[in-house]
Amino acid sequence: MKRTLSLKFILSFAAVILISFLFTSTIGSQLIESNVLKSSSTRTYALAGNLADRQALNYYQSGSTLSDLYDDLKSIAAAENVRIWLIDPSGTILLNTDSALTNNNEQIEDFDPILLGSSYYTVGSFFSCFQERMVSVMVPVTYNLNLRGYVAIHYPYSAVIDQRESLLLTFYIVAAGIFLILAVSLIFLLFQIYGPLRKITLGAKEYASGNLAYKIPVNSDDELGYLANTLNYMASELEKTGEFQRKFIANVSHDFRSPLTSIKGYIEAMLDGTIPPEMQERYLKIVLNEAERLNKLTAEMLTLNNLDNKGFLLNITKFDINQMIKNTAASFEGTCTEKKIQLELLLTEETMLVSADVGRIQQVLYNLLDNAIKFSPQDSSIEIETTVRHEKLYISVRDHGVGIPRESIQKIWNRFYKIDASRGKDKRGTGLGLSIVQEIIQAHGQKIDVISTEGAGTEFIFTLKLADN
Repeated sequence: MKRTLSLKFILSFAAVILISFLFTSTIGSQLIESNVLKSSSTRTYALAGNLADRQALNYYQSGSTLSDLYDDLKSIAAAENVRIWLIDPSGTILLNTDSALTNNNEQIEDFDPILLGSSYYTVGSFFSCFQERMVSVMVPVTYNLNLRGYVAIHYPYSAVIDQRESLLLTFYIVAAGIFLILAVSLIFLLFQIYGPLRKITLGAKEYASGNLAYKIPVNSDDELGYLANTLNYMASELEKTGEFQRKFIANVSHDFRSPLTSIKGYIEAMLDGTIPPEMQERYLKIVLNEAERLNKLTAEMLTLNNLDNKGFLLNITKFDINQMIKNTAASFEGTCTEKKIQLELLLTEETMLVSADVGRIQQVLYNLLDNAIKFSPQDSSIEIETTVRHEKLYISVRDHGVGIPRESIQKIWNRFYKIDASRGKDKRGTGLGLSIVQEIIQAHGQKIDVISTEGAGTEFIFTLKLADN
């Protein structure tokens, strides 16, 4: 049978009660008994000393009668519930408050006070004078430096036991009250903790079964509430991740399927003679373009995978960003000439050194410039500008093309997101370029922003760290 947390709490509580009871009834009982014995013996010893210094000494000094001393000691013995003896140095009991005063005094056999030891009290039969265990104290009576006798006080050891049991009973009653309060507190604690834990456990089972939309209904302002909120947030993020993965796979499948279908169709048409030999060169160029598109998509996916990897490291070096901008712009000269687009380079200095990964920043510039050309009309211009502000270099790529709709501004960074293809003549984009740009800039610890007005153009601005002189 599976043990739940509440059962463990209850068993632990029961174990604490049992151990406490066993400890109290054994070791605790012995400690209480020892303390009671010492306490009562100390008090009795003080009484014996007082009697020896007053009543007994007065008897030997003033010559008062033994009868007068007997009456005094008997009253005290009755009040203290003890037996008081007056013993002469030879061991003869001159006075016993537990019996009548007679002339036939009892002699204690083998009486030797040294045998009682150094303790101020003894437990036993007191030289075989009692049948039951007695606690005895004995104090000498001296007069003019001479030993005249002893005052001995006895009380049954059973009185110590009775007092111990009385204290234990009081302890048990108090302990029972405490345990009752603790039991109520435990039940309340179980209600406050076990209830939310069951809801959290149920939520975990729901998440394990794939129901990530389930919300754990725990709203307390404590650790359990924090745990529930954390699990709810985790499930929400997992659901978003799952949705993203589904869209990612759908987009990848679509972007791979389209060129593969074209390639397969054209090759089959050439093989079965649908496309005559004199036209095959034209369609082979189309097949080559589609293959290049697949190669570009594969390369960009690998790039994103590397950027997602936490072990991805940048190769930071010092280089001239102005020269890189010039080289990148030159690589698009043919495309710009074909579309009659003018590239304007507005560079702050002749040489501008930055600290960054050369290859990755070149990829950023290439993607941004490629996008700008793709969405720019003929007979327009594109400006690439650099500006130094706040010890950083700001690089701007600005076109005067179709612009980005306001509702799409935040979505352009999403992987595979594409603005309506009718806005640009080049419909072969992968939808990964801007995602790669953002990942690279963020990997450098820098920022990239976009400013766009639909129908007027778009400007991308990113920052780089200036190199130390």
